[in-house]
Amino acid sequence: MHTKKAAAVALAAALGVTGLAACSTESARDAAGKSGEPAPKTVTLVSHDSFNASKEVLAEFTKRTGFTVKVLKAGDAGEAVNKEILTKGSPQGDVFFGVDNTLLSRAVDHGIFVEYQAKGADRIPDTFKLDKRVTPIDTGDICVNYDKKYFADKKLAPPQTFDDLAKPEYKNLLVVENPERSSPGLGFLLGTVAKYGDEGWQDYWSKLKANGVKTVDSWELAYNQEFSGSAGGKEAKGDRPLVVSYASSPPVEVLYAEPQPKEAPTGVSTGTCFRQIEFAGLLDGAKNPEGGKALIDFLVSKAFQDDMPLQMFVNPVAEDATLPELFTKHGVVIEKPETVAPEKIAEKREAWIQQWSSLVLK
Repeated sequence: MHTKKAAAVALAAALGVTGLAACSTESARDAAGKSGEPAPKTVTLVSHDSFNASKEVLAEFTKRTGFTVKVLKAGDAGEAVNKEILTKGSPQGDVFFGVDNTLLSRAVDHGIFVEYQAKGADRIPDTFKLDKRVTPIDTGDICVNYDKKYFADKKLAPPQTFDDLAKPEYKNLLVVENPERSSPGLGFLLGTVAKYGDEGWQDYWSKLKANGVKTVDSWELAYNQEFSGSAGGKEAKGDRPLVVSYASSPPVEVLYAEPQPKEAPTGVSTGTCFRQIEFAGLLDGAKNPEGGKALIDFLVSKAFQDDMPLQMFVNPVAEDATLPELFTKHGVVIEKPETVAPEKIAEKREAWIQQWSSLVLK
């Protein structure tokens, strides 16, 4: 989804690897020699920089299918999608993971995917299925996060809504990402469009600009260097206690703290959230399409879905997946996230981004 912290430790040894879709094995068998030649032994996954999976689970995929996964990370989600558009028909790999609902229309309109839905996708709710050319893999919510210590020290209640962020008591406290370069930044922009409508979102951003909002190019810069509430932020002496991140970011802060605290040091402004869904698709021109199909099948298997939350800090989409205790204890469920219809995003995304740039960056 997007550019969250990639996990630095492999915790999936404690997670089950049963339930891997048997269809992956079938796909591997089908790949072996239909043309009379040996099937490729490597399947290449192109992704944004935050893709991560435990060695144990990827090894299970290899055991079941005979394919070894090669991961090619290609920058932030927007940058990675643009690279695939430029190499359409001669892709860098076989499968692309990490295109989300904010960028999906750009990818499919440029024809970078061939139609394929994972075997096992019947375990995924239909609400996540936005296009027959791709398979939903994970979901999460882009939300403003706040540094609890800052607001406690100031005896100031943290903001909870979009309206709150424009109030004078939160002047010069918020850092956001450029929606032209960052998927969280684009998600936050879309959240404001959903909240205030075509006629009101620009006025809202004018208020944010007047209230001292800071814009940077990437989630990494915003969260790890500008935000005062992250481990990275403390090292870089970040001074912004409000940042556009994810509803799953507080569990990450608990995971990386030494010693782990009883309570997450960061919180989520639950009235500022936009629902994000990430997809995987088979790339047009893939050198190993059968291996690619097997890999997409694997991405929705219980093995991968159970492993994913502690590797990429996103929520699984499969209904039989199990959330780790870290998520259930320290995460927050967003009951009413903002959404924008994919067809409206397709129609107006570029115009919205241009209008935002003219308004905020000049």
